[in-house]
Amino acid sequence: MNVPSLPTSHSEPVSTEGVVAAGAYVDGRRIANIAISEASSWRAKPGHVVWIGLHEPDMALLGAVQKQFDLHELAIEDANHAHQRPKIEQYGEALFIVARTAQLVEGRIAFGETHIFVGEGYLVSVRHGASTSYTPVRERCESCPRALARGEDYILYAILDFIVDNYSPVLESIHDEVEGIEDDVLSKPISKAQIERLYMLRRDLLRLRNAIGPLVEVCRRLEHDELSMVRQAMQPLFRDVTDHVRNIQERIDSMREVLAFAFEASLLVGQAQETAVSKKLASWLAIIAIPTALAGIYGMNFKHMPELEWEYGYFMLLGVMLTACGSLYWRFRRAGWL
Repeated sequence: MNVPSLPTSHSEPVSTEGVVAAGAYVDGRRIANIAISEASSWRAKPGHVVWIGLHEPDMALLGAVQKQFDLHELAIEDANHAHQRPKIEQYGEALFIVARTAQLVEGRIAFGETHIFVGEGYLVSVRHGASTSYTPVRERCESCPRALARGEDYILYAILDFIVDNYSPVLESIHDEVEGIEDDVLSKPISKAQIERLYMLRRDLLRLRNAIGPLVEVCRRLEHDELSMVRQAMQPLFRDVTDHVRNIQERIDSMREVLAFAFEASLLVGQAQETAVSKKLASWLAIIAIPTALAGIYGMNFKHMPELEWEYGYFMLLGVMLTACGSLYWRFRRAGWL
């Protein structure tokens, strides 16, 4: 297929570094892999949708994309600097959406961002930081042309749904660890290392909630607001994403409560064990105090002590010791102190 030349065709070509994929679609089928400089011409064709995926692009590449789709300068600035709170903003007939992503990297949670520009006939996604490639999203959409033929708002739904789905493996990893800690605290006090891990897990869960929580508002607006880029037929799909986000939030809150319970239960178990040890020590001290006191009295070497000259004084003293100690042991044992 011949591609019409653009007015900017004589300018220096834009580096393709940072471009993951760029394609033109008709009726849900990719008909061409395109260059960034060709995007506006493909988008202008009736029934065509341009889908571009970028990963940590430089400002030159973002500037080229901005020119192709006439994107707002503030949105481009946000996409370049990253570190944005999840949000949705409307600039004329285009939407700018920010979503936080999360994934496990070497056993630790790493966060990233995805910025999405969507307007009539195009969608551009920009990934920053830790974020799974959206190649599986593109492949899944391309495997079902009938769904992809719905247009750019369907692509937006597919990306947001993929972002939310990727929180699940992170939560499963934390859930398994939380269950292990929960089992441990009921049998023994947790160690200092486990307490530190409890704190780290609660912090990670808070960060996860802060990352995904604002997506509820993003999806709510996509579901309810009168946005020209979102057809009414797509609103139930965004409602499904909203429900999924809320489910993730509930799981996060549930695990935070479990961790709080685990910490409190560990303190109670530790206090109970300390109390049990104190009771045992007090019991044995009371038992030992009797022979110690009697031995101390009769070990003072006074000349005039009546029992010293008594024939059965020694046996009587042993009997008193054994009787008193045995009585105390029986009482403490019955009380559960020994």
